[in-house]
Amino acid sequence: MIRTRFAPSPTGFLHIGGARTALFSWAYARRHGGRFILRVEDTDLARSTPEAVQAILDGMNWLGLTHDEGPFYQTQRLARYREVIEEMLATGSAYHCYMAPEELDRLRDEQRAQGLKARYNGAWRPEPGKTLPTPPAGVLPAVRFRNPRDGVVAWDDLVKGRIEIANGELDDLVIARADGTPTYNFCVVVDDFDMGITHVIRGDDHVNNTPRQINILQALGVQVPQYAHLSMILGDDGQKLSKRHGAVSVMQYDDEGYLPEAVLNYLARLGWSHGDEEIFSMPQFCEWFDLDHITPSAAQFNTEKLNWLNAHYLKRAEPARLAALVQARLAARGVTVSATPALAAVVTLHQERVTNLNELADIAEAFYVEPRPPAELLVKHLTPDSLPALADFIAGISDVAWNAAAIGALIKESVGRHGLKMPKLAMPLRVLLTGREQTPSVDALVALFPRQEVLKRLAVGGANR
Repeated sequence: MIRTRFAPSPTGFLHIGGARTALFSWAYARRHGGRFILRVEDTDLARSTPEAVQAILDGMNWLGLTHDEGPFYQTQRLARYREVIEEMLATGSAYHCYMAPEELDRLRDEQRAQGLKARYNGAWRPEPGKTLPTPPAGVLPAVRFRNPRDGVVAWDDLVKGRIEIANGELDDLVIARADGTPTYNFCVVVDDFDMGITHVIRGDDHVNNTPRQINILQALGVQVPQYAHLSMILGDDGQKLSKRHGAVSVMQYDDEGYLPEAVLNYLARLGWSHGDEEIFSMPQFCEWFDLDHITPSAAQFNTEKLNWLNAHYLKRAEPARLAALVQARLAARGVTVSATPALAAVVTLHQERVTNLNELADIAEAFYVEPRPPAELLVKHLTPDSLPALADFIAGISDVAWNAAAIGALIKESVGRHGLKMPKLAMPLRVLLTGREQTPSVDALVALFPRQEVLKRLAVGGANR
């Protein structure tokens, strides 16, 4: 069975690169009827926080990337790591190292001064015929992996192709610090083995970790998973996205009014393609997804394209769903949504004209809070030639049937009586009712409001004078 995993470190938010990795891992498992595991790599106690863990879980939930197993936490598996380390010490694939951190720093400084690669020199590595130094009193040792000295470590990367690295380029990795805490590369290996991971799909910033992890897996005599390293994502400015440059929390896309299906659809096309298909559902994506069509070159983020996709999904979303999302945004602003007009009706009229939920909330707010039209718009549209037509329209409101067709007919009669074109009345109505110049069809707009609310707003705006 295919088993993939997403294994974030909770040292910050779930950013867009991590979300794409999670999506691809999730989709690969779904495509093959496998299992998707969520693992939280929280052994960096100095930087990991409960808030960051929750931010990751919130981001996964918002995107709908449900895991089949987990979340598993590395801090809850420390006894298992100690058990494997003891086994490796017993078999000789690991050894105690008493070199103090400051001694290692001096060694590396000397190597750099000589133009050499800075690396551990194997001082405490057991070798046939070698006499090891006497362990210093009172010093707790670290544990290092006894990396092979000869040959190469190689794998057929499912995205990048064949990769080979000489073992001579790798020094003996610390797998447990002097205080007993295991290190990242070691924990990953034990987790992937214990959890039966068959395919490791992750960012290409992990390529340098892979040879070390393969060597540890082989030393343990266990199956090595297949690896697929995804290329980096560049920002709109062409620079690499990172937590320090351009990458924002997945939940910020929620804050900015994006729908999760739009973000998922966009992420799916960042470095992967299925012919010329641009818009597709997640079931379609899972049916099509494979690793062969992931490009090894960097993908560039394009906010304009994301906005286009979001507008597409907004147009097709159920108004009741959008109304609930908009109502939550209005509530956060302290705006109470009244029964009339129905928020779903407001949404239906406007959802094809916006690119995000916040724009939709801005528009909807005007229906529940008395607008304050800018003075310049009042001067621009409440002109001497438009006011008589506006007064005729107000006079006819009390008797007209309250629907868009009848209101539209009244507008035409009012402008026709004064020899005006439609905008001469439509624009004052838009500005006085919503404070905006741009709205959908003005007759449908007026019909959304209760009759008395229309009279009130037109009066407040000075239209009856």
